[in-house]
Amino acid sequence: LSFFHSIFISFYFSVKSLAMNPLLIPEAYIIGAQPLCSQLVGLSQGQKKLCQLYQDHMQYIGEGAKTGIRECQYQFRHRRWNCSTVDNSSVFGRVMQIGSRETAFTYAISAAGVVNAVSRACREGELSSCGCSRAARPKDLPRDWLWGGCGDNLNYGYRFSKEFVDAREREKSYPKGSYESARLMMNIHNNEAGRRTVSDLANVSCKCHGVSGSCSLKTCWLQLADFRKVGDALKEKYDSAASMKLNTRGKLVQMHSKFNAPTSHDLVYIESSPDYCLKNQSTGSLGTVGRLCNKTSEGMDGCELMCCGRGYDQYKAQIVERCHCKFHWCCYVKCKRCTKIVDQFVCK
Repeated sequence: LSFFHSIFISFYFSVKSLAMNPLLIPEAYIIGAQPLCSQLVGLSQGQKKLCQLYQDHMQYIGEGAKTGIRECQYQFRHRRWNCSTVDNSSVFGRVMQIGSRETAFTYAISAAGVVNAVSRACREGELSSCGCSRAARPKDLPRDWLWGGCGDNLNYGYRFSKEFVDAREREKSYPKGSYESARLMMNIHNNEAGRRTVSDLANVSCKCHGVSGSCSLKTCWLQLADFRKVGDALKEKYDSAASMKLNTRGKLVQMHSKFNAPTSHDLVYIESSPDYCLKNQSTGSLGTVGRLCNKTSEGMDGCELMCCGRGYDQYKAQIVERCHCKFHWCCYVKCKRCTKIVDQFVCK
């Protein structure tokens, strides 16, 4: 089986396909084997060259994309579009052909995942061309604290992601003012927004030293935020994403001039989202028929909104959960498993 599955829209979705089954290929094939790059479906010429130079990075690009998929599905688990993967060839399906805010989020969270994975692989010594972070000492760090613990190499991860992931978009050429040129600019902008979100949330982490935990000395380093925080931040940017259009000079500009222009940290989109209520093969919508909903919620996960007014069915379901948990010294928690019957509600 190929390390990547067939491409959909851009190289990103080949990466996501890779992430769906990263263990299908023997490690010897992943790292150091010459045929690898020629077997990857959907690489542009620039990406093939980078692949040949940095074959040991490919595994982490895939892991980063997989992290992005999982986080996307978590953030949208209660929405009509729940970031469902369709199959291993198209991953998200036709939905990604539309320049919607969902597509914007997907590009951003994927780019963020790649930065996250590569930066941490550097710190862990998994890549031959990078190591621990060499970030400059923060100016506000107390003078007697040491700087230089082995931090996540954000600078390298950011630069490599930008060069590799954006290469496919930057190698394309479309007529000025065309829809394709607008999508290209949208994709590149959202890639960058994802990377910058990872960078913005990185912080200083420190470890105490001293007799009996006195913390008389601290060693500090740069550390990436937990990826859930990245997902949360990008979800907020999704909710406030800017609608864009092409101006007469072929540049993306804010659709409504009364709003502030989006920055490079914001998400942008150029098309309205499709109707996710009903299954539609032309748009790729899977619909919400059969989705679980919350009868008591007035939010998007509530049965009224999730089911788009079609109503819902109620049934009894048996679930197994941990119960009667006890702490044992030292140091673990032991639980029993209990079965209970609950009411569940499913959209018609």
